[in-house]
Amino acid sequence: MEKVRFGIIGVGNMGSAHAKNFLAGKVENGVLTAVCDQKQVKMDAIAAIEGGEKVAQFTDYKKMLASGLCDAVIVAVPHYFHPQLSIDALRAGLHVICEKPAGVYTKQVKEMNEVAKASGKLFTMMFNQRTNCVYRKMREMVMDGTLGEIKRINWIITTWYRSQSYYDSGDWRATWRGEGGGVLFNQCPHQLDLLQWITGMMPERVRAFCHFGKWHDIEVEDDVTAYLEFPNGATGVFVTSTGDTPGTNRFEILGNNGKLVCENISKHEDKLTFTKLATPEREFNKTYQGGFGEPEKEVIEIETDGENPQHLGILNNFANAILGIEPLFVDGTEGLRGVELMDSMLLSTWLDHAVTLPIDDDLYLAELNKRIATGRRKEGVDIVLNTEGTYR
Repeated sequence: MEKVRFGIIGVGNMGSAHAKNFLAGKVENGVLTAVCDQKQVKMDAIAAIEGGEKVAQFTDYKKMLASGLCDAVIVAVPHYFHPQLSIDALRAGLHVICEKPAGVYTKQVKEMNEVAKASGKLFTMMFNQRTNCVYRKMREMVMDGTLGEIKRINWIITTWYRSQSYYDSGDWRATWRGEGGGVLFNQCPHQLDLLQWITGMMPERVRAFCHFGKWHDIEVEDDVTAYLEFPNGATGVFVTSTGDTPGTNRFEILGNNGKLVCENISKHEDKLTFTKLATPEREFNKTYQGGFGEPEKEVIEIETDGENPQHLGILNNFANAILGIEPLFVDGTEGLRGVELMDSMLLSTWLDHAVTLPIDDDLYLAELNKRIATGRRKEGVDIVLNTEGTYR
């Protein structure tokens, strides 16, 4: 094939943004050939864009999968449907990009991963933040040993402020039945993915405190503080909220050789610094005889390659990988790790004690179903919001 033919299932906030990128010619080896949505008005909005009138429309995604018009699909629907639609597309012989999160509960994500592995098709998650030069550099410095063994991880990410109008823009938003969670599932999948991807570690024990509807009239979590314990003895704290303004985005990784800090200093600029120890802390601790002293330090501002293609980076890589031009950047089965972290934080709060990972899949689903059964049904409009500039 000369170009990969893409279909998009769900053209709400993110789906419409992807469609616009294709129609603007920003995916070099990909072309948009079909869209699917249950609401005609959303597809009409795509048709109104230059070139959009040539894109086939479907209200039944299974008909789109069977149409022969697509080589690959992007799944951009509410969270609960990510695994099943991805499974159906893979079984239909199509390559799949799944929007974040991979799913709502680990049991459904594990099923999706098994199908993906057996399908022979490419499967990726839309982890666009992995393309950010700052985060790629952090991972490089951890993986090449520059930082030494990790001792502590702290991430405070509260630059997710949302007003009540955001939550009122869809009847599925911020409900157990429609979204399956709040800030962890909607805003923070990227940070939870990056935390494990950059460090190469998953915690073995989590104690979290999630607050439900603390700052908004919603039933899911909008404020979270979690304590993490890792197999090597390292500890971590993860803090997030949609009720803070001004918010903070600061990610620290302390290692035996120093401390790596990524801080968002303006809306579109992250600063990365490495405070390098002249002597590794564990060595200094054993050999120093002066009592109150510390190792000498050097603060280094880390340079990156400056490339941060975000969603376009994932889209272009995926098309190129299908054509055999370059390797796939993100293995979609890794999406399970972030869902495991989200679920563990909610489960710890619901049970009011620490939980070990991997969590009990059936126990989590049973607890989630309790919340769904007692959740309220929202009455509201379904508004497509402009997501440009909201990515962290």
